Amino acid sequence: MENFIVSARKYRPNLFKTVVGQESITKTLQNAIVTNQVAQAFLFCGPRGVGKTTCARILAKALNCKQLTPEGEPCNECESCISFDNNASMNIYELDAASNNSVDKMRELVDQVRIPPQGGKYKVYIIDEVHMLTSQAFNAFLKTLEEPPLYAKFILATTEKHKIIPTILSRCQIFDFRRITVDDIAGHLRYVAESEGVTAEEDALHMIAQKADGGLRDALSIFDQMVSFSGKNLSYADVISNLNILDYDSYFRIVDYIAGSNIKDSLILLNEIVERGFDPQYFITGLGSHIRNLIMAKYPTTVSLMEVSENVKAKFVSQAKFINSSTMIKMLDITNKTDLQYRESNNKRLSVELAIMKMCQFFDADESQEVQRAVAQTNIKKQEQNEAKPEIANVKEVKDIAENRVEEASSPKLETKQESEREVVEYKTEEAIEEEQKKAELAQKPESSTAEPVSIPKSKSMAMPSFKQALNVVNDDAPIEYSQNKVEDLNLELIEKSWLKVVDSFGESSSFSKSGLSRASLDYDKDSNLLNIRFETPFFHEEFKTCQQRLIQALRQDLGVTDLSVISDFTPVEKNEEHDPYTSEEKFRYLATENPELIKFKQELGLDILK
Repeated sequence: MENFIVSARKYRPNLFKTVVGQESITKTLQNAIVTNQVAQAFLFCGPRGVGKTTCARILAKALNCKQLTPEGEPCNECESCISFDNNASMNIYELDAASNNSVDKMRELVDQVRIPPQGGKYKVYIIDEVHMLTSQAFNAFLKTLEEPPLYAKFILATTEKHKIIPTILSRCQIFDFRRITVDDIAGHLRYVAESEGVTAEEDALHMIAQKADGGLRDALSIFDQMVSFSGKNLSYADVISNLNILDYDSYFRIVDYIAGSNIKDSLILLNEIVERGFDPQYFITGLGSHIRNLIMAKYPTTVSLMEVSENVKAKFVSQAKFINSSTMIKMLDITNKTDLQYRESNNKRLSVELAIMKMCQFFDADESQEVQRAVAQTNIKKQEQNEAKPEIANVKEVKDIAENRVEEASSPKLETKQESEREVVEYKTEEAIEEEQKKAELAQKPESSTAEPVSIPKSKSMAMPSFKQALNVVNDDAPIEYSQNKVEDLNLELIEKSWLKVVDSFGESSSFSKSGLSRASLDYDKDSNLLNIRFETPFFHEEFKTCQQRLIQALRQDLGVTDLSVISDFTPVEKNEEHDPYTSEEKFRYLATENPELIKFKQELGLDILK
């Protein structure tokens, strides 16, 4: 049985050009060798598995190579290179500072430095994990490191640069090795897979590269582990299953549900993830990374910042189109705060569930505002295009108009695997339209003399519902067409009367106080057909926004118009400093308007108002 060699050793680079992800450092070392400007001591710093020891070995081999290439690369064919590859070189020494960290060991090294090289140009000492040396050992090494013999070169490597004393740092050329990018690691894994005859999915290689966290040695170790499990066919499903990684699809699904304000399915999916053994904090951290990638995918110039495969990038770009940047930033802020507060929470899972529900509420508020703007813009365009009296529409035109209205009034939404409540309502609307088409076909058979405008009702009745019925309609997206009692000359007085009528009827079946809505200030611009509703306080304005679609629909229904555009804001009422104090009678009258039962209470008990 042939001895197995792990990929990290089998495919260890033996030339500068084969080192992965450290081009700037390897180029500097090659130029130093070609120009014969090699320093007496080097310090290679960086995280594990990024090529520090590998570059040190290539540099040591190149310094003693007898057939050096013009690019400063070792030939790997001369006696010196072959002896080094066989661990038989007498001029290159590799030391582990973790096991040789005493003063006595350092004194032995200093004594060895005094002996010239045998059969080579330089004696090279590679000291790995040099931060493990004691302070006394560092001090014993200082003089030799500062003024070594001309034939002596020192290459120190460490993962913790801050533990090395400043006097050592000042005597070395320092090279900071960076973490290797996901794309570079995935590319090297692809090369290894092809060399080993392994068929690997691109997403699987990228997932291994992400799990390695910038270390190529870790990535190769994971690759060997996955090949041992799956054989010659390495799939994405095998990788996420064996490495206990939450896959991309779970995050795409949860964001789909959140964007659809689907709290139910979002919590069900979270429960499935927890039952699979994932910690809620791991999930919320991954969700934050997913939202961060969505923000990067929002702009073409930042798509390259996502360290994922090309097909996953396409999924991010597709999902980011339907979510605005401000909402994604709010979602990212929630995930960040939840992650920070997770350890302090007594009910950790509840904190994650609450974060999901908050994000669903963001889409509720944003969606209603976008729908309102979309309806207003659509109505303004139709007002400019349409003539004073609409023409009769045939059955096909009715269907086209209905489909366009539904699409224009609805805000962009993501397609989820399970239908949200709003999608179910839109499906019912299409069924109602088909029923209306059948009724329209029957209505066209008898000969009718008068041509009347065709409407697209939301209910199953062809007649236009009253404004009270409109208040109870669930689907606020589809606008209502012209009625028989359409107001020809719309003015502010008619709008104010209709507004009070609608608010009064709305208060009969609502828990909201209608006083704040009825005291709203209305401003109507006839040229642009725009109604501006102003409220005294932000509270009344927020109260209006929770039911604005139903109110505006009922107002248009009562006025008999559909092209009325509506906006809302609040304007604080300036207090009159010179106003006289209210009398007891004035206070009682005001309270009685809010609660008429006070008058009955006063009469039954025979109470009088004190003056």
